[in-house]
Amino acid sequence: MWTTEEQPERLAKQEALAADFESKTGTAVEVIPVTETDLGKRATAAFAANDLPDVIYHTLQYVQPWAEAGILDIDANTEALEELDAGTFAPGALKMADIDGDFAAVPVDGWTQMVIYRKDLFDAAGLAAPTSYDAIRAALDKLHNPPELYGFVAATKIDENFMSQVLEHVLLANGATPIGPKGIAGFDEKKLVESLEFYKAVAKASPPGELYWKQSRELYFAGKAAMIIWSPFILDELAGLRDSAPPTINDDPASRELAGMTGVVTAFSGPSNPSGAAWADIRYLGVTTNADTDAAIEFIKYALDEGYAQTLSIAPEGKFPVRRGDGDDPEKFVKLWSGLPVGVDRKAPLTEVYPPEVIAAIVSGLDTAQRWGVAEGQLSAASKVLNSQIVNRIVRQFIDDEVSAAEAAKTINAELAKL
Repeated sequence: MWTTEEQPERLAKQEALAADFESKTGTAVEVIPVTETDLGKRATAAFAANDLPDVIYHTLQYVQPWAEAGILDIDANTEALEELDAGTFAPGALKMADIDGDFAAVPVDGWTQMVIYRKDLFDAAGLAAPTSYDAIRAALDKLHNPPELYGFVAATKIDENFMSQVLEHVLLANGATPIGPKGIAGFDEKKLVESLEFYKAVAKASPPGELYWKQSRELYFAGKAAMIIWSPFILDELAGLRDSAPPTINDDPASRELAGMTGVVTAFSGPSNPSGAAWADIRYLGVTTNADTDAAIEFIKYALDEGYAQTLSIAPEGKFPVRRGDGDDPEKFVKLWSGLPVGVDRKAPLTEVYPPEVIAAIVSGLDTAQRWGVAEGQLSAASKVLNSQIVNRIVRQFIDDEVSAAEAAKTINAELAKL
């Protein structure tokens, strides 16, 4: 098995999983670390040499192109999923691997971006959870009171990937995508204008300056922000389990007070997309076309069933269970995952830090997991849009009152057409 989880601690956990599999089946598994940035080149070269590994642990970006190139064995991966029961998996994670009703790879774990918010302040003000553009705007009206409390900390630094991810999440929430079946198609202008106006509202309720993940976390941890958008890797830090990023809302860097005040929303919606969406990063195990197929399928089944707690324990705060349970207990693996210890300098299970409704909200985002270009089979076109930073740049011009919403929408589409 090739794996991109190459940090020594994470590698050791995968080797332990492989050793357990060998002791139960007699099949030895060699775990080979591959740097994520080298994975595409390594796989292409191995395919050309007819020397692919049996199984690859990989990111979403490779699912479609590797299936089309003949690197992934669609029949074998579909068989593995069917034997595990596809109905036990989060629908969003499955959709991202769907190739004409079959599956190019088997989803293993994932995480969704989240709206992190001060539930205590929302409750005191009689506010609904920030599950929509309108609910977030209503909260800004009541809670934004700078410099004591900012309503939001928007991402506004245009050369940061953080801004690209946050904007994609916000635009997906309103069903706005620049991708069509044949590649870059430009945005629906109505949806785009709605999203731009919303984003300007949250940016105007943020501190001035070039903002990205750093200020977002610092202000929330200091009790000076009502809402931020962040990845789940903030969850252990919020609970005072990581000394390098302690909450500063009080004098105790190990305090769980802020975690207790925090609520989480994974999928939120805009006016043109009432069902909403969650921005997700999903990881997969794929049987390759050079594999010892039966053994590879058995290993994947083990990693997602009997050995699933071990698989998720590699980094539980960023590895949500895409397989929820089995035929006997539909929530079996969610329960196992939520009891796994998280943290760096101190450890605690998520269930000890967060209430059941927060745990449920964290996992539910995988049901509506989306990314630009996935449904259309055009992830590479979406990457081109994100790498160009066109959307970031023009959104920032709109935030800074240099152009109107209509002008910004027209300029974005004109610039994307050049790609």
